[in-house]
Amino acid sequence: MWGFSIAFKGRLGPRAMGNSCVTGSIPGRSNQGQGQVSNGAQTTFKWTIDGFSSLLDKGNAWTCSSVFQIRGLNWYLRLNLRDTKSGDKQEYVSLKLVLAQRHVRSDKVVEASFKFLIYDQSYGKHHEEHQVSHNFQSTSTTSGTSCMIPLTTLKEKSSGFLVNNCCILGVEFTRVVVAEGKDVSEKLFVQKINNICSDPQVYSWNIDDFFLLKNLSISPVFELCGHKWFITIHPSGQDKSGNYLSLYLSMKVSDTLHENSGNLVELSISIKDQETGKHRKLSGRCQFSKNSPSWGWPKFISLEDFKDSSNGFLLKKKCCIEAQIAVIGSSKIE
Repeated sequence: MWGFSIAFKGRLGPRAMGNSCVTGSIPGRSNQGQGQVSNGAQTTFKWTIDGFSSLLDKGNAWTCSSVFQIRGLNWYLRLNLRDTKSGDKQEYVSLKLVLAQRHVRSDKVVEASFKFLIYDQSYGKHHEEHQVSHNFQSTSTTSGTSCMIPLTTLKEKSSGFLVNNCCILGVEFTRVVVAEGKDVSEKLFVQKINNICSDPQVYSWNIDDFFLLKNLSISPVFELCGHKWFITIHPSGQDKSGNYLSLYLSMKVSDTLHENSGNLVELSISIKDQETGKHRKLSGRCQFSKNSPSWGWPKFISLEDFKDSSNGFLLKKKCCIEAQIAVIGSSKIE
């Protein structure tokens, strides 16, 4: 079975809608990332994938980095090693930059300029995308997908991008409107291991009367894969707009867990179709830690679709939410 072990190294200096899993907040706990302020003109986050082939074998899916702090804001990268373009049969290495949900405000825009990097470990001729400027706000927390390089090109020995089954990706910020920042570096070590819970385990939360739920409601605490969890539901949406239902999975982080440790989790949340079995299911691969204990979807499903009895999600006031969890690795900041 496959597993991931993640370590973070380097000097400290300058961290949606649809099917994208985002980090969220939970009652009484902060998602503030690790970081220190510096006055550097440029700030960089470096992500080392050690055991590249093991992650590649996971297929066409997005993997989230840890949450890192730059210029007083929390961000994370999303990586797909087998991305595709419309009308193109080639596979691409793609990156996205995401502003963590807790820093998104309806009255605030975060203007950022940055570029993605793939490091040439042999000759120093790094591959970099042209500089991108993006306004991060409540309607756009994720930068556009950047298909940086064909997978075949990255794997060519002469490129220097993949050495000893290891590649190094990154994002370099040249401008963020708010606060000061720091350089941060992360190492993702991927290997075959047998001592983690890579087989999915399932919990079902049966809600007898959906309309009795408060604006924010929490499931009973349950234990899967050796950890305690709970589901958070916002019946009228996290933004209280009344248009969407929001769902998050949260890890009940033990006081014994070091603040620089975490777990890489493959998660799925489903709302069960009680008639035809055509469930509403969204999945993600995210890192849970004391800094980011909660991940999910602020717009999991429109309330119109959820309440439509023909869809089978809500029948006679009853609904069932299912969480499927596999812990496929661990993380550590060194």
